[in-house]
Amino acid sequence: MSTLDKIDRRLLAELQAEGRVTNVDLARRVGLTAPPCLRRVRSLEEDGVIRGYHADLDASKLGFAITVFAMVSLRSQAEEDLKAFEDHIAGLDEVRECHMLNGEIDFILKIVSKDLQSFQEFLTSKLTPAPNVASVKTSLTIRTAKHKPGVPLEQ
Repeated sequence: MSTLDKIDRRLLAELQAEGRVTNVDLARRVGLTAPPCLRRVRSLEEDGVIRGYHADLDASKLGFAITVFAMVSLRSQAEEDLKAFEDHIAGLDEVRECHMLNGEIDFILKIVSKDLQSFQEFLTSKLTPAPNVASVKTSLTIRTAKHKPGVPLEQ
């Protein structure tokens, strides 16, 4: 991966803010013509800097009224046990994010659910009985004060 220059950073900032911008508009915004702009974007994609393009969906408007964060502790932190848990979680659509942590808690999960009853069913039938789970502590989101995907990019 090559070093990102000022134009690459501007491209990334624009795409992060508006992933559906046309190449012509993107080129204009960063001061390039369309062909070199497209080459730079393709290069950023090939290098894995740009991992994909996604629509930011409103979970509540799609019937997912609650978001829960679950702190999961495992009985064993051996690599094979960590991998088995991650593989199990990969198959659970309700889990939208899974992060391994250092310290007392092994994983934090972001989970969406239609309602409390659905979440309770998910918790008792899919999460708590997962391989190697010692304990699960959950916190229901009351409100989201900030939701800003991506990373900060200096202009």
